[in-house]
Amino acid sequence: MDPDFTPEQHEIRRTLRTLLAKRCGPDDVKTAVRTAPGYDPGLWRQLAKELGLPGLAVPEAYGGVGCGAGELALGCEETGRALLPSPLLATAALAAPLLLALGTEPQKHAYLPPLARGELTATLAVPGPVLPLALGLTGDNADGAWAGGGRAGGVQARQVDGAWRLYGEAAQVLDAHRADLLLVPAHTGGFTRSRVQLFLVRGDAPGLRRTRHTTLDETRSQGALQLREVEGELLDGDLHRPLAAVGRTTATTLAAEAVGSAAHVLERTVAYVKEREQFGRAIGSFQAVKHRLADRYVQVQAARSAAYYAAWDPDAGGLALAQALEALRSAAAEAIQLHGGIGFTWEHEAHLYFKRAASDELLFGPVSKLRDRAAERAGLFRARTAGTRAQAGIL
Repeated sequence: MDPDFTPEQHEIRRTLRTLLAKRCGPDDVKTAVRTAPGYDPGLWRQLAKELGLPGLAVPEAYGGVGCGAGELALGCEETGRALLPSPLLATAALAAPLLLALGTEPQKHAYLPPLARGELTATLAVPGPVLPLALGLTGDNADGAWAGGGRAGGVQARQVDGAWRLYGEAAQVLDAHRADLLLVPAHTGGFTRSRVQLFLVRGDAPGLRRTRHTTLDETRSQGALQLREVEGELLDGDLHRPLAAVGRTTATTLAAEAVGSAAHVLERTVAYVKEREQFGRAIGSFQAVKHRLADRYVQVQAARSAAYYAAWDPDAGGLALAQALEALRSAAAEAIQLHGGIGFTWEHEAHLYFKRAASDELLFGPVSKLRDRAAERAGLFRARTAGTRAQAGIL
């Protein structure tokens, strides 16, 4: 697929790539992830002020740029190239669309403008192991099983003196230790009439305890939440459909981000094999190396086409994400192998991309389940079953 980008879209890409080349090199990434917030607040403010990055997909009526998920995906392709550690994914892809879909007008006007300006960050407080199911990427999220069950499962909410109080725990939550706003799914109605609803919780609310996890991919901050009678604002409405819609656009955003990472690490590897000599010649001149890199190039380009198509049709987001994660994993593995000894060291950047590939598949996959869900939604399993039954009848 060869999309025809608008001049504005080209400008978003060019400006973002130029800025990140100056402010987000490998050493900058390693320094930022080891700070208390886990990212560079100064760079985040600059991205918000100059590009409106967190508000790209937020309507102008609520202080955003008024673009769409396609522009956000295009921006994330560039942040993926640099492995930018930031609250962008959790804030702009997960939290803001849910607040837009389920919030009241006062809530939207109160919280969306500061989110769009980068003054506040937010996240969806769903534990990592069930996040792809909650988003409808690996199964049907309608029954709310991903939110825990029973009297002590997940987070519980009850009304006390007219206010909602939340009690429970959630682990492996993206940006849990630093987000200013938390969108928390919780069970209401007691054990017999349990219903999962979404609540807005301030990051500084009394009774909220947050702990940062040590993670495989330091550029994807995760943490644990403990809520002890924490006050929350109800975001009323049926939750599973908005969650599934957010899942499709998030998958598109992640696919574009993974494509950016894969393309960059492949470019660095190609540049390296042109310079590294063995037996008196550049290793990139060996046919076996050429074939390996050519295969990775085709894989990355196919994943890019799938990601761009998903930006136009979000229903293809899950399949695009599966293809992009596979491309990133393969490109990062080749980078480590073809860089030789230096590629296996912590000093080199190759391991950062490999960790991103592994971490994203753990958080939003695995690839096999993403593909299974895409096939199920396309009706391929039903067609196969009908064909098998017909064949059995003939036999």
